[in-house]
Amino acid sequence: MAPSAMKAPKAAPSSPAKAKPTIQKKKAVAKAGSVPAALFKKGKIDKSVVKAHTSMTREKWLKFQEGMDEKWPLPDYMEGQKGHTKFKDETFEIITRWTTNTRIEYRPHAKAPGSKSHLRYEKYSKAKTVGEALKLSSYPIDWCWDYERGFIKICEGAELRDEPLDIAKAEEEVTEVDMAINIWYTKELAKELNMKPEELRKSAGHAESVHHRAKRLMAQREACSILEACDKEGRAVRDEEILSILKRWPFCRNYTRKNVLPGDRTWVFSDTLGLLRDRCGDLHLTVATRRYPQVPELMNRWLQDRIPKEAKGFVWTTINVNCNYAAAVHRDQGNFGPSFIKAFGDFTGGELDYWPEDAGGNLEKLSAKDKVTINLKENLALFNGNCAHSVHDFTGSRFSIVFFTVGSHAAATNEDKDKMSKLGFNVPAKNADPFIALKPPKALIKKEPTRWGAKAKLPGYISFSSNKVSVIKRGKKSAAEAKKLAQSRVVPEEQRTFYSAKDRALLKAQAKKMKKEA
Repeated sequence: MAPSAMKAPKAAPSSPAKAKPTIQKKKAVAKAGSVPAALFKKGKIDKSVVKAHTSMTREKWLKFQEGMDEKWPLPDYMEGQKGHTKFKDETFEIITRWTTNTRIEYRPHAKAPGSKSHLRYEKYSKAKTVGEALKLSSYPIDWCWDYERGFIKICEGAELRDEPLDIAKAEEEVTEVDMAINIWYTKELAKELNMKPEELRKSAGHAESVHHRAKRLMAQREACSILEACDKEGRAVRDEEILSILKRWPFCRNYTRKNVLPGDRTWVFSDTLGLLRDRCGDLHLTVATRRYPQVPELMNRWLQDRIPKEAKGFVWTTINVNCNYAAAVHRDQGNFGPSFIKAFGDFTGGELDYWPEDAGGNLEKLSAKDKVTINLKENLALFNGNCAHSVHDFTGSRFSIVFFTVGSHAAATNEDKDKMSKLGFNVPAKNADPFIALKPPKALIKKEPTRWGAKAKLPGYISFSSNKVSVIKRGKKSAAEAKKLAQSRVVPEEQRTFYSAKDRALLKAQAKKMKKEA
């Protein structure tokens, strides 16, 4: 599940010196008068005990309820329907970002008298922070239940994390609230995947948190289901299905994309699927591609289903997926050919500014009159990422997907190229033309007229309305045919790590052999 924000998250504070995480000791809570402690613990209790300790009459409670539904509405995403025992993804996304200091407010007397829930609620609803709520014997499952019913409000300006805390990597004090959320959420995720918590922990990849592992497995599982449904029904992948995967996908903090960082940010939520040259200089498929292959396959199918005729020769090796940040003015570094880009989500703003004639130089000297602005929520855009571009500020939850080719694509191993083709990437030939659909900037044409002069009549970019893009129709498949297709798909790899020193040495040997054969 992707992190959500009304605006792009603030910069992460500089990391303090690493210290062993400490855990706050839970303070003993005094018993509330003569009320039995069993009333505030899990498990059934005799109704006569509940009745004996209930002082509020039903008539008095009903009086308290007058006008309260209007003052305490359900969250918008509940669409007017109270939750059930299976909580919404949005609820998990909110509750898991709470801290011990998150300020909250409870609806007064929300639960009817005559039940254990009423007595518990009357006690813990006095809490003003999440930490106090835990001490008063309410737990993450209670917070989810109450939040979906409009019984809890998060106070304005309350402390919230950008993403759930990874206990294993925490450099800050780990509180009782952090521990309670972590243990509960791990159990919930494991249950959803029909796994045991320990089994889930052991399956996590190197540097992959248990929560990330679980949510990426869910995204992989959902992507498989969507692909099979598309095969059976002979239809294209829908925008809302891509959005669902993006919401489920847990994004990593990316500290390496320094050219896109807005303001004083030190990281952004961004992941790469497909082919990439890593920081060690090795070219290979990313770990996420190998462990969750149907996620990029689904995104590739979405693009294949709607590539306009003006861009039929478009090739790509890589997908960049982004969450909730407005990229600063930048140029992509060494892309081969054009890129396709589309934004998804419930947001306003977030348009793309693009300078189609930019050929390099000082970004601060770019002129506003030379740019074009494209609404990526309503349009699929083909542009040259090596030219300057940026994203407007936005409100809401915004995701974007960029399909492009890495400049060093020709050096990819045959094994990786074969796997990419199976995943739906349109891998370019070694001698492919980088300007097959879009023209180079005028300055480049002027510099090399013999080489690029014939491209001068091509457009500098193309924007295709999402409503007018022609979506291809595929033939329906029988259940048996769809099952056979599913079985032929690239199988997820379960290794914890892929690019050890031994793996890298093998990659270098393969690259050397390919260069010699060429």
